[in-house]
Amino acid sequence: MRHYTVRMLDFETCDQARLRRDAEYDGLFFTGVKTTGIYCRPVCPVKPALTRNVVYFPSAPAAERAGFRPCLRCRPETAPFCPAWKGSKSTVERALKLIDDGVLDNGTVDQLAERLGVGTRHLSRLFQRHIGASPLQAAKTFRVQRAKRLINESSLPMTEIAFRSGFKSVRRFNAVFLELYGRSPSKMRRPVKPAAIPRRKIETGWVSAHV
Repeated sequence: MRHYTVRMLDFETCDQARLRRDAEYDGLFFTGVKTTGIYCRPVCPVKPALTRNVVYFPSAPAAERAGFRPCLRCRPETAPFCPAWKGSKSTVERALKLIDDGVLDNGTVDQLAERLGVGTRHLSRLFQRHIGASPLQAAKTFRVQRAKRLINESSLPMTEIAFRSGFKSVRRFNAVFLELYGRSPSKMRRPVKPAAIPRRKIETGWVSAHV
């Protein structure tokens, strides 16, 4: 089986792409801001941090493993999946696809490795080399990302979001969000603005039209 060994982009390349908000690098790396503890996409609209205050990661799981939390402005969970090492036969790519599909929500890393035809230790080494995080950390990150997208893009109740995202309990769902974002999942949902009530003119003047 062929394995792909591709290094993380160098610091200068990442820094220049971040400062010019280069969309071509979106998904290729993530920026950790040491002064805020937040990690962002290269296209984040927030004023760029000083170069001396940033560190770069090859993946979102790696940034979270280092203790950074996702930016609420650029939403790393919406970044395109296009790591620099991606290859059609890459063991890591196939593993990430399975993890994103939820294979570790109920299974184990040993079972994932067996499915991929590699040893568990070898799979862990590949993840550390290419992702900068373990398969379990990747599963945790993907689980949160699925939940975050559902919170932002649907009106589903939190309990349903928790189980659809792969969490085994609502308690764990709440705990992970508090750990990562410092707030509960319900606090992450954007308030829905009330729809404007149309008005129509009648002989006596303007009145609200109730439907």
